[in-house]
Amino acid sequence: MAEPGDSAAAGQGRGDGRLRASHADREQVIGTLKDAFVEGRLTADELDARADQVYASRTYAELAEVTADIPTGLTGAGPPRDPWRATKTAWVAVYALILPGLITLAALPGGPAPLTVAKVVTYTAVVYAVFWIIGGSVAVASRVGKRSGGQSPPRSAPGISQ
Repeated sequence: MAEPGDSAAAGQGRGDGRLRASHADREQVIGTLKDAFVEGRLTADELDARADQVYASRTYAELAEVTADIPTGLTGAGPPRDPWRATKTAWVAVYALILPGLITLAALPGGPAPLTVAKVVTYTAVVYAVFWIIGGSVAVASRVGKRSGGQSPPRSAPGISQ
């Protein structure tokens, strides 16, 4: 018979570690372990060992011991994905491919002399080269600016030669 101070008789439910765990409770802990494995917080060997421990557990306290030391943060997570990445890629494609082609068409000389394939290829190559050189220069300048934090390098003191 239960004593008056017995917490199981007082109906504390799952908060009491001495109560027996159900099959559904074990499956819930297995789900938590699987999530931790997918997120990189457990290795495959740890997952197997802990799953065996879950199925051997009889009480809530034993189940709680299985997940008590799992790290709370992601171990293999990279930086958050840039939401504008697709837009940036689209603009690069427009700048590097479409815009030079349109400018080539607009810059082709007209007049009484017929255009030859060699002239069209030459104009196209020149316009694309100019665009790619300018675009590459802007990209390099942007990266250099980001690395230095937008600050100029320190100047040496006057009168000191290097």
